Amino acid sequence: MQEGREAKRVLIVEDEDNIAIALDYLISREGYEHTRTATGAGAVDLIRRTRPDLVLLDVMLPEVSGYEICQNVRMDPDLGDVKILMMTARGSAMERRKGLAMGADGFISKPFELKELRAEVRRILSGDPPPDLEPAADRERRE
Repeated sequence: MQEGREAKRVLIVEDEDNIAIALDYLISREGYEHTRTATGAGAVDLIRRTRPDLVLLDVMLPEVSGYEICQNVRMDPDLGDVKILMMTARGSAMERRKGLAMGADGFISKPFELKELRAEVRRILSGDPPPDLEPAADRERRE
């Protein structure tokens, strides 16, 4: 992290403690400030209060799903600058399309390599588009 720059803030919304520990390790090592909640209930209110730069959002959560949280965040114009990286053990192409269609900035399948997650977090926080969206759009136009 460069001097004089404020650390990026990350909210981890993950109910599995083992995964949360790995995320905590990675986020701390990258120099980001972070907090965690283990349930979907209240996550949108927490996002409103804390205004994180990035939310690492599990899809399958107790009480409120990650998809619902993502949709609620995207419907709130005051939260337009909050980035969302969705994470799921059900990493099918359909799940990925659903997450991106709901407004997620990225989607990663569990189990993930820390190197892969680090690259995706950096990409999202830098504002770069997902690498596979442009070619998919080009393919759809040709079909």
